[in-house]
Amino acid sequence: MSASADVAETAALGAGSRVWDLAQVRENAEIGRRCVLGRGACVDAGVRIGDNVKIQNYALVYSPAVLADGVFVGPSAVLTNDTYPRAVGVDGAPLGPGNWVPVGVVVGEGASLGARSVCVAPVVVGRWALVGAGAVVVDDVPDFGLVVGNPARRIGWVGPAGVRLESAGSGRWLCPRTGARFVEIDGILREEGR
Repeated sequence: MSASADVAETAALGAGSRVWDLAQVRENAEIGRRCVLGRGACVDAGVRIGDNVKIQNYALVYSPAVLADGVFVGPSAVLTNDTYPRAVGVDGAPLGPGNWVPVGVVVGEGASLGARSVCVAPVVVGRWALVGAGAVVVDDVPDFGLVVGNPARRIGWVGPAGVRLESAGSGRWLCPRTGARFVEIDGILREEGR
């Protein structure tokens, strides 16, 4: 852990995890094993992060986010937590804890959030999905979904290797890197045989 990192005493850091310069891990955050938090990354209070997660430089993960094993969060990505963000109430008084209910982003196993992408809570990013750089996610992303744009829209499918799947016809898809096969039924993609 870097000497300039700010890790709360009540945060739990798994074995082999590394926290780089100027990163912040707040109270009661749970970081799994073999994770990497880049320079200036912020993990908010109570966030839960699985094993083998990479959170790149200056990414912001706000509570109550949950990141499964193997998630990648690109540089300067943001996971929000406020449906109706305001600094003050209608009376002009500052809002603080207890004046709003935080909502979270859930990111499934192996999913990747590209650089400067924004996930506007509450949303779920499915297993092995890929959110393109700069995308603004306002709706759930299905397992293996490839989404880009503002607002993010699905433009294809990706497999666990992160490579765009190729159509094999009749709702069947193939990973050109690994040869893994997938089947699409009613807009849901599943690995063949599972």
